[in-house]
Amino acid sequence: MDIFIPIIVFGFGLIIGSFLNCFVWRLYKSETLGGRSYCPKCHHQINWYDNLPVLSFFLLQGRCRYCREAISWQYPLVELSTALLFLATFMIDSAMPDLAWLLARDWLFISALTIVFVYDLRWQLIPMNVVWATGIVIFLLSVILGAVWWQLLVYAAIGAGFFLIQYLVTKKRGVGEGDIWLGALLGLSFPTVSQLMLILVLSYGLGSIVSLGLLARRKKGWKSRIALGPFLAIGAIITLIWGERLINWYLGLF
Repeated sequence: MDIFIPIIVFGFGLIIGSFLNCFVWRLYKSETLGGRSYCPKCHHQINWYDNLPVLSFFLLQGRCRYCREAISWQYPLVELSTALLFLATFMIDSAMPDLAWLLARDWLFISALTIVFVYDLRWQLIPMNVVWATGIVIFLLSVILGAVWWQLLVYAAIGAGFFLIQYLVTKKRGVGEGDIWLGALLGLSFPTVSQLMLILVLSYGLGSIVSLGLLARRKKGWKSRIALGPFLAIGAIITLIWGERLINWYLGLF
């Protein structure tokens, strides 16, 4: 494979990661995507040379050029993780037919999950407009790639139903409405029982480990609420990239 193609993919991922950071903030503030980026502390417009993904963060030593307030590590981490995930899916999908459609679906899915991860982690809310729009496009792209439309809808119902039951049983205390819609998106994106089960095992397993760690360090109490969306996003991304290997490894144990 030409080395320049992975480099281009990585660079594209950095750019998309930078856009996702901007999108998350403006979505939270109910602002349009038009206009120049600005510092959320002093609101000074950011010049292009201070807005280079990852690089500018380190050149500025993690501080705004104008007000010298600290820049959140969220920005370089989202940019770098998006680039690495784009590259990983490209390397996996590169030998597949319909590469362009497949990458469009996978990269859209990664981008949406990144938004969900950051938004829910920071504000304990799932941006449902993002989930709805992503679900519609994922559905169309999956049908173009050969999926059976009614099977996608069945698995979307299964994914949503799993969280709806928890929502009703716990009287809205266990999961939120956003988790139901996120479950529908996961069902559309992973229309197999084994993949959905893997996402749930990974998500609830990671959530339990983190929750116990926070309890041990007294960062959270037994009645504290911990956002589920970030763990579902991590579980879904792991399943997207390594799911088949993990499932085959598990089945090979028997």
